[in-house]
Amino acid sequence: MRTRHHYTRRTKDPAELDMTTFLNLMVVLVPFLLITAVFSRITIVELSLPTSAGGAAPIEPSFRVEVIVRDAGLEISNGTAVIATLPKVDDAYDLDRLSELVMSLKRDYPNTDDASVLLEPHIEYDHLIQVMDVVRSVERPGADDEQPVRVALFTDIAIGDAP
Repeated sequence: MRTRHHYTRRTKDPAELDMTTFLNLMVVLVPFLLITAVFSRITIVELSLPTSAGGAAPIEPSFRVEVIVRDAGLEISNGTAVIATLPKVDDAYDLDRLSELVMSLKRDYPNTDDASVLLEPHIEYDHLIQVMDVVRSVERPGADDEQPVRVALFTDIAIGDAP
């Protein structure tokens, strides 16, 4: 008689996945992302860019402040004639004087909100933002030890290339 050989099947234990390396990564990565998320700040600047389609010309030309940022300094114009020229002071733009001029223009034209900031091609982005901040609003001291008050000036700002 033949003997039967019984082959016993070996049951393999299911493979275990080693998660310790992944968990170590998460322990380091999650706090890092949470900490850096607190320090990052996103600011959105709304701009009105000129369109290529020209509409009908306005009946009465309106006043528009143009601040031209050049390498030598700042020029303030009304679109046709230069109102003021502000040369650099100690190799920096004179933003305090620009603020005074923009405030006086806002007093003269209180219903106008349009302004343009025009740049020469090699001007740094930081200078654009600083000039836009000055044209957009000014901070005035509050009365009797109160917090300073931010006053809006020319809030509808367009940007472009300097002529």
